[in-house]
Amino acid sequence: MNLFQLNPATRKRLHRFRRYRRAYVSAWLLAIIFVFTLCADLICNDKPLFVRFEGHSYFPFIRYYAESEFLPQGDATRLDYKALNATPLFQEQEDNFMVFAPIPFGARETISEASLQAQGRVVVTCLPIPLAGSINFDTTFSIVRSQAASPFFEDAEEPDLHGLSLSKYWPINDELREAIVTRFRNEKAAALRQTLTATGNSSLSAELSLSAFSPRSKPPTTVRMIFRSPKTETQKRHTFTLNKAPLSPHSMPKAWDTLSPTDQERIQEGAETCRQGAIDPIRVTIAGRAYRALFDNSVAWPHPPVHGHWLGIDSAGRDVLSRIVHGLRVSLIFSVLLVISSMSIGIVVGAIQGFYGGIVDITGQRVIEIWSAIPFLYVMILLGSIYGARFWLLLVCYAFFNWIGISYYMRAEFLRLRKQPFVDAAHVLGVSTRKIIFRHILPNAITPIITFLPFYLVGAIASLAALDYLGFGLPALTPSLGQLLHQAQANRSAWWLILYPTLALFIVMLLGVFVGEGVREAYDPRPRTKME
Repeated sequence: MNLFQLNPATRKRLHRFRRYRRAYVSAWLLAIIFVFTLCADLICNDKPLFVRFEGHSYFPFIRYYAESEFLPQGDATRLDYKALNATPLFQEQEDNFMVFAPIPFGARETISEASLQAQGRVVVTCLPIPLAGSINFDTTFSIVRSQAASPFFEDAEEPDLHGLSLSKYWPINDELREAIVTRFRNEKAAALRQTLTATGNSSLSAELSLSAFSPRSKPPTTVRMIFRSPKTETQKRHTFTLNKAPLSPHSMPKAWDTLSPTDQERIQEGAETCRQGAIDPIRVTIAGRAYRALFDNSVAWPHPPVHGHWLGIDSAGRDVLSRIVHGLRVSLIFSVLLVISSMSIGIVVGAIQGFYGGIVDITGQRVIEIWSAIPFLYVMILLGSIYGARFWLLLVCYAFFNWIGISYYMRAEFLRLRKQPFVDAAHVLGVSTRKIIFRHILPNAITPIITFLPFYLVGAIASLAALDYLGFGLPALTPSLGQLLHQAQANRSAWWLILYPTLALFIVMLLGVFVGEGVREAYDPRPRTKME
């Protein structure tokens, strides 16, 4: 004899739900994701699942063990199992070992910079070397002597520039000409600085300056002018990111191709040296200009995806994949508890209103209208500032504001069903009011509850993510998808903080919507038709 047998109506609904393949597959996928996240501590954990030490077995992911449990000189503080696993106690003794989770990073663990530096990622920043030189010229603007000024006279045949005419290579405007003539007249003149473009070469610019001049005993025979690279040019830089993997020409900036093969090899050798320790800057040439290449393998948060951290690292140095898995668990558990609690309140309130009617119904409606006018977000801010952000506080507060919608549906169903013959028969037989409400009327009024349940679940997940994004949700250290999206707002270049949490939310919410569509179709007795 079958102890659990479904009634014919329920079997028909299940059959219709299975025929709606998209909803049926989504329900299984959603169930798998829920079970998967419930086992988050077995999948993503910085504490080992099992430890064998000196003939004894330990389960750190379940039970707390102090440092003194493994080290005689240890104290009662929290033990760093990864550091302990690297000691000779475990590396040199085969009987002592640790078994870590497939993703050996906890949701609250800060990744060590040394582990990422071992990945071999080196950032090479090439800064232009400012050019500076000077010339002395006579009254005919003929250069008498020069010092390191040849780069500002590109077509000059001789590096000392002797005998060349300044006016041939650089334009002499009225202000500059007047300043030069004043100095030759041995009159007082203020300092002058101008940025000009070379004559006939629009790509060559320089800052020309004359120092302040005071009258002398004899008029000067030459005037000294200083050339410097313009500020806009000294601010230009090129950045190359080198990993241990072979370089791909498509992944490097265009400036990489302008480097000579010798400079490219020198930069790669410098990056390899930087992985071992510090290295001094080197001089390279990019597009004919001299640059100083600086090597840096320091780690900054957030960090893009690398080997071992497949979804990247957030702004606090925590593994994003671990945060997403644990965050999904918190979101799903919160959503299930919220839906159960809020629907329980809504069912009870709506059932009492609809069953008794009259003054009870009117009074209940007025109270609900007043309650629904209270701003939920302000209440959460007030309670959070008093008691702090807590999981159960958020759940209780949200449940007390989330039941109103379902109470309307239950009230309408009870108002319709309370005058049915089976209810009158139960009254005549002396059945108690509680049994009539919950055993006779409620099973016939349960359709809105079941059809709306998946959509309420999706709404609860989205609401929690929104509250965490605004900073009024779960405590700061609690893994949450909304907190990851909040970090993405402050670090807009960190695309992994935008893509992966959004993708996780999208998949879970989409599956929930598909399940809701399937449940609604299953409870709809009318067959679906399609016009062609």
